[in-house]
Amino acid sequence: MTKIPPAVIALGSNSIPVAKKIISVLPGAQLYGLAGRTYDVDVSFTEFGTTLRELFAHGAPIIGICATGILIRTLAPLLANKRQEPPVLAVAEDGSAVVPLLGGLNGVNSLARQIAVVLNVKPAITTTGDIRFGIALEDPPVGYSLANPDDAKSFMSDLLAGNSVRLEGSAPWLNNSALPIAEDATRVIQITEKHVVSTPTRLVYHPATVAIGITFLNPCLPKGERGSSEEIALVQQMLADAELASASVAGVFASTLDAANPALQKIADALNVPVRFFTSDEIAGVMSQNNTVDRAMLQQGAAQRAIALALVASSGQLVIQRQTSDFSCAIALSPSPININITGRPRGRLAVIGTGPGGSNWMSPQVQEFLRNATDLVGYSTYLNLVGSLGKDKRWHESDNREEIARARVALDLAAEGRFVAVVSSGDPGIYAMAAAVFEVLEKEAKPEWQGIEIQVAPGISAMQAAAAKIGAPLGHDFCAISLSDILKPWSIIEQRITAAAQADFVIAFYNPVSKQRTWQLAEAKNILLRYRHPDTPVVLARNVGRDGESVQVWTLENLVPELADMRTVILVGSSKTQMIARCDGSVWVYTPRRYDEDKIL
Repeated sequence: MTKIPPAVIALGSNSIPVAKKIISVLPGAQLYGLAGRTYDVDVSFTEFGTTLRELFAHGAPIIGICATGILIRTLAPLLANKRQEPPVLAVAEDGSAVVPLLGGLNGVNSLARQIAVVLNVKPAITTTGDIRFGIALEDPPVGYSLANPDDAKSFMSDLLAGNSVRLEGSAPWLNNSALPIAEDATRVIQITEKHVVSTPTRLVYHPATVAIGITFLNPCLPKGERGSSEEIALVQQMLADAELASASVAGVFASTLDAANPALQKIADALNVPVRFFTSDEIAGVMSQNNTVDRAMLQQGAAQRAIALALVASSGQLVIQRQTSDFSCAIALSPSPININITGRPRGRLAVIGTGPGGSNWMSPQVQEFLRNATDLVGYSTYLNLVGSLGKDKRWHESDNREEIARARVALDLAAEGRFVAVVSSGDPGIYAMAAAVFEVLEKEAKPEWQGIEIQVAPGISAMQAAAAKIGAPLGHDFCAISLSDILKPWSIIEQRITAAAQADFVIAFYNPVSKQRTWQLAEAKNILLRYRHPDTPVVLARNVGRDGESVQVWTLENLVPELADMRTVILVGSSKTQMIARCDGSVWVYTPRRYDEDKIL
């Protein structure tokens, strides 16, 4: 379950200081700014209404630093179900007022108080029950869920009319409120993890005190391809047998060794809870101090790890345990709500992303989303700087551009800790970049703790694509890419590939053409090409495309010299069919026709 970060909306530069104060107390919040009127923002937008409605529809809390009227009018067409509305607040440009507008059932008043504290003002909360009793019955704090929310409004009306309430069970946020509590009251608030019947005069809150430990006994069985429906049914039956409400389940807990098994997520989704993981050492360490279960039993086999997991997560008592031939489940009860943010760790994620050749306007929406959600960024410092404001508030792990294997190892280790790691490459990460390095390390070192990491590769615009787009369409027909660096492969192989590509009449994209230590390779590549290509063949040299110092030049093969290029240059050598078109400003377009006449092939 992904929690969508709040969006702070600024319509002018005068709003930025207040916006930054708000963001300082809302971890993960993104600053949205109107293009042309704001600066130093995370997301720039041009269409206020479209942007606001998209955020609202996706469930993002919205803090608009603007008038209340513009927010209400903009969102009015979407107002249909108050139980699903995310919090929406208006904040004065000078920070003098904080007004909760929508999302009363989803924490808008709590969010208003949080913002008001940092702005040193009093929030304009108008909810009567909240004002009189300091509590919103329909909006319990994290760790509790209300079983019968439809009854909360009339229940609160009864209390406001003079009725008292009896508490059955204990919850600090209720005990410490200003509710009119009386032992003989006919209105009841019950706090229990048991499945009980609620009524209009009995509100039932379920604390998140149930931990479900799960382990798979046979790792050789196909994971998630069969049995997940039976496993879900078993877990649900166990809850029913123990008379536990599914709303009290805090999470599904498993060993990191089982993290890649999709059945875990299916079980968690069926219960609408997250999955969290513990390492074998963490399980053993906690269990060495736990006397509630016979240690000998825990050592009998993988099935007993489920008991250990439930106990480690709950710090409480075992309730029920069952197993099948390949699956084991245990349920334990915690004495207080389980804080899922500090219990276990989420499944580690590693995204290998390509920024494209330049700034954020070259990045795909998927890449930008990964960068916004990542906890850690790993990469060469030059490439990390390309992510701009999307790299804010992340842990940076910088390394030299030549340390690709070490960088991949660091990224995998961080992800194994449950972090969301983005490995940043320029261009496309799968073309002479970090994606291959990550998978090489994953295969060769094969650490068990890496096997559960969710790995994704997010493509980017490659240097050769960007260069081609700047000059026309030189890659309009068959082409190939060859790196002239002989650090990772011998020159003899490079020479063979240049010769083969030249004979086949491919357009060729040369990566890594020249460095301070390597200059002769480009000259030798030119000599090979001249055996098969005309001296007037167009050659495009594109340097720093999309960045400061961008340069795109067109030369002929005959005039190509190493001094024209460096490691930030990609070179596109045309085929026998590549053409140049003169432009009125003295520059040229370069393109390779899609039609190919066989009798004219060199």
